[in-house]
Amino acid sequence: MKAFELINYEKCYFCSIINNISHSYIMEKENAYVTQYPDLMKGKKIMYNHGFGSAASSGTVKLIRQTFPNAEVIAYDIPLHPAEGLALLKQKAAEEKPDLIIGTSMGGMYTEMLYGFDRICVNPAFEMATTMKEHGMTGKQTWQNPRQDGETEFMVTKALEKEYKEITEQCFTGLEAMTPEEKEKEQQRVWGLFGDKDDLVHTWDVYCSHYPQAAHFHGAHRMDDKSFLNGVVPVIRWIDDRQEGRERQIVYIDSNCLADSYGQPRASLQKAFNALIERYQVYIVVPAPTNDHASLDKSAAWIERYLSTPAHDHVIFTNQKQMLYGDFFITMKPTDNLLATAIHLGSDEFKTWEEVITYFSRI
Repeated sequence: MKAFELINYEKCYFCSIINNISHSYIMEKENAYVTQYPDLMKGKKIMYNHGFGSAASSGTVKLIRQTFPNAEVIAYDIPLHPAEGLALLKQKAAEEKPDLIIGTSMGGMYTEMLYGFDRICVNPAFEMATTMKEHGMTGKQTWQNPRQDGETEFMVTKALEKEYKEITEQCFTGLEAMTPEEKEKEQQRVWGLFGDKDDLVHTWDVYCSHYPQAAHFHGAHRMDDKSFLNGVVPVIRWIDDRQEGRERQIVYIDSNCLADSYGQPRASLQKAFNALIERYQVYIVVPAPTNDHASLDKSAAWIERYLSTPAHDHVIFTNQKQMLYGDFFITMKPTDNLLATAIHLGSDEFKTWEEVITYFSRI
């Protein structure tokens, strides 16, 4: 049985708190359960850059350590003044050589500028000064987590806002100064993840004007356990697979298996999908009628709404399913010419997604 440990949110500006969730084995602790991914990022180093008003002691660091118990997680108190903050993070990245850098909000802004590393920018605050003004942050503020220097309060002045404006103007400059070959390589090392209910930071367009790998997740600026599972862990899995040269077996899911007659997800679809992506490369196969372009947009919107980030760039639009080579093909209308083992959803053997889940759990 799964259960999730709820982590109290720190009430900080720009501090994206990632709640604990994972899946592989379950560990009991203080009458709660913490689920973990012991095989992901195993033996590797993850660097976390916190949000504004937070510290390296934030619950997010603890959460990442719990979620990836066989990875080393490092974090530092980022100085209040942004030039000092960027200098520190560049120094630590050069010294520690992390396999992955994750930054949330303000930390996501800094993370973009740490070139040469695999990186995930979660709700990155590329317009810090503007957002500080819009949310009334001028004046005395309280550090939301203990700092190593013992300080408990700090001041946000107009001069500090100007410093942040100047530092954010440096974002993307290093990328754009690269040669075309260097730039293309760098772009493939960076992911931008954006909560579709983020009411603090809105930098999707800014990010996408420089980097192609961007995805929405269901969630706000501060992430909960569900948005962490659907928005961050799948991307970490893709990065870890790429770093390891790991090739997973391929499972295709025909779009006719997704929705019921009311246009809602079939019972246990999302449960099955989330279980499958932990072990397989999963692709959704959608018809591509040349005389109905609107249907493509409709299908893409449905998949993004109900399957979210794990389905990002994992949708295949084709009218020739028999040309797809893989290991398993889940469909309600199997044909003899599929180049994969057909799993007939709706048949006596696989009446519902629950039977599909059981089948794959026994492989």
